Amino acid sequence: MKLYYKSSRGADGEFAASQAIIRGIAEDGGLFVPNALPELKMDFSELKYKSYGETAYEVMSLFLDDFEEEELKNCIANAYDDKFDTEEIAPLVMLDDGVSVLELFHGPTLAFKDMALSILPRFMQMAKKKNNIEEDIVILTATSGDTGKAALEGFAGIDGVEIIVFFPEKGVSPVQKLQMVTQEGENTHVAGIRGNFDDAQTGVKMIFGDKEYAKKLKSKGYRLSSANSINIGRLIPQTVYYFYAYGQLLKKGIVQNGDLVDFVVPTGNFGNILAGYYAKRMGLPVGHLVCASNENKVLSDFFESGNYDKNRLLTKTQSPSMDILVSSNLERLLYEISGNNEEPVSEWMKSLDEKGFYNVDAFLSGLKEDFEAGWINDSDGRRCIADVYRKYGYLMDTHTAVAYGVNERRTNGSKRHSVILSTASPYKFPKSVLSSIEKKYEDWEEIDLMEVMEEFVEGEIPTGVKDIRNRKVLHEHVCGKDGMKEAVDEFLSGRDLK
Repeated sequence: MKLYYKSSRGADGEFAASQAIIRGIAEDGGLFVPNALPELKMDFSELKYKSYGETAYEVMSLFLDDFEEEELKNCIANAYDDKFDTEEIAPLVMLDDGVSVLELFHGPTLAFKDMALSILPRFMQMAKKKNNIEEDIVILTATSGDTGKAALEGFAGIDGVEIIVFFPEKGVSPVQKLQMVTQEGENTHVAGIRGNFDDAQTGVKMIFGDKEYAKKLKSKGYRLSSANSINIGRLIPQTVYYFYAYGQLLKKGIVQNGDLVDFVVPTGNFGNILAGYYAKRMGLPVGHLVCASNENKVLSDFFESGNYDKNRLLTKTQSPSMDILVSSNLERLLYEISGNNEEPVSEWMKSLDEKGFYNVDAFLSGLKEDFEAGWINDSDGRRCIADVYRKYGYLMDTHTAVAYGVNERRTNGSKRHSVILSTASPYKFPKSVLSSIEKKYEDWEEIDLMEVMEEFVEGEIPTGVKDIRNRKVLHEHVCGKDGMKEAVDEFLSGRDLK
């Protein structure tokens, strides 16, 4: 069967992978989804002999069938190189016989977003060339903390691309903010908004949905696209590390080929765990995917009741990348569970937009065959950080702590091995992490704790944040949540968009 991509909400059109990547989002506001999920037909015992890049090719070539073999291999080689500080790219660390941690934070920005955003710019360049697109691409992205810096890093200096990132001015950690506002590159633009991540994400989607604005941009030689996980080119690379993790488990003798493994994923926008669902549907021996939430537990409530309800206050937590009430990628899961039927998906998304909720309880039993869910609060997260450090000498960040705490509370009695996805380095949240272990650090300045953290992890400060306090602030734009389009105009004002 020929693989193509279509809107999850039913807009006309069948698109090759490269076309879907360039477009970013469908014309009706839906997300691009494959007409069928491919099967990885291989003996999974072979995974233990494959490098990360080799595994990436096996998986991504199934989704990107309009990319030539050499084109895709070049993208992979340029993405997963020495910009990562470990040869494995995504090391697997054992805590005990039943639990291991997959470290996804060894890229240049110290977050799992590097796993996809190191390769998306290469996809974009290739897709632009393959489709004879002459306009410059404007990457428009909202971030809850990590996507922004990873996108800026990936697209900085890329010819024919402008990258614009919006982040909640008071909704990210000091380190995350400094990483973004000190980003170099003439094609990089950053704006804080007076609002939360959901406001930023909604604003970006509204700009994408404004057809008149798209025409105006096109007349000036620009075309919009996205680096958020609403872009299928972000999601596909994330399926890779589930396969790679399984190969490492086989290599270490932790599981035997065919044994089911559970993955515990801290998630807010649902892209990371959706990639795991895709991997399972492709044939990977996955037992349950455990959706781990912080106090903004809209997702864990959904998997418990079948009711998605964003009508609640957003709580600011110590795991800010998960402070989200509208999980965009859940739409792709709804498409899958409804039997690839766009009609109910469109109705659910309309209800979410107009009423703030929707209900899929008719599909709840099916969801529970693949998913578990749970949540913990900040206090439990701090306890988990301290407990894991004292028991194993392992330092984890606040988001990984959410996954660890949720895994602790599981009551299904599973004897399967659990892999916790570690989505960020503890260096991104030094105050929250270290004060969890020793309260005296509560009064320290965040940046001052970088050097203290070196003593806890017995290693040098990663290049991505080393000397960050001395970097020049290059981006100072702040706007209201209703002023995002005007900010885009200002950033692109060299071509008179007014």
